[in-house]
Amino acid sequence: MTSSSETADQRTPVTPHNTFLDCPTGTVRYYFAEGVFHWSAGLYRIYGYEKGEIVPSMDMALAHIEPADRPTVLAYWDHVASVGGPASIYLSIRDAKNRQHKLLFSADYILEGDAPVGVWGVVADLTQSIHTDRHQLATEAVAASARSRAAIEQAKGILMGRTGVDADGAYALMSQLSNESNRKVSVIALEIIERAIASAASGTTPDHPLLQ
Repeated sequence: MTSSSETADQRTPVTPHNTFLDCPTGTVRYYFAEGVFHWSAGLYRIYGYEKGEIVPSMDMALAHIEPADRPTVLAYWDHVASVGGPASIYLSIRDAKNRQHKLLFSADYILEGDAPVGVWGVVADLTQSIHTDRHQLATEAVAASARSRAAIEQAKGILMGRTGVDADGAYALMSQLSNESNRKVSVIALEIIERAIASAASGTTPDHPLLQ
């Protein structure tokens, strides 16, 4: 017999709190007959304002968009207003405090029946997501570099002990094989370590080159 708590757990999976990145969103509605932009509270916040603090307009929005992106944004808006969507654009803005945001804007027609009466869009602020991805990539690169250096130093020590060369000579041997085989020195180092471990396990002492 299944308990009520087990049933609830099966129906409602537990989602880690950090699964979703901080990507603020906002919406905009523009009706052709009105010629007025209606922003959600979230879109005001992305631009650094509170709802009602300013009157949104194309000129106001363009003033916040990075100059290099403005012609593309105008062309995009003309396209959506003329032929509809869905269509998306990636752009950069500066908010009211001059902080840069990377935005994804997707828009399509507002329809009444089959007739387009305006444009509806959603804006996602990808700034934090991009920052998190870059930070993770940088951290992984540093960690990989540290592992490579450690493997190279360990392989140099093995070569020095087995062949009698000094540290520079050991690295020169690995570098030479790296050039000849078109493989990274760190890959050569890992192979040397693996071969040294294998020879130790078998009780043999392989000769050069590079511990067979």
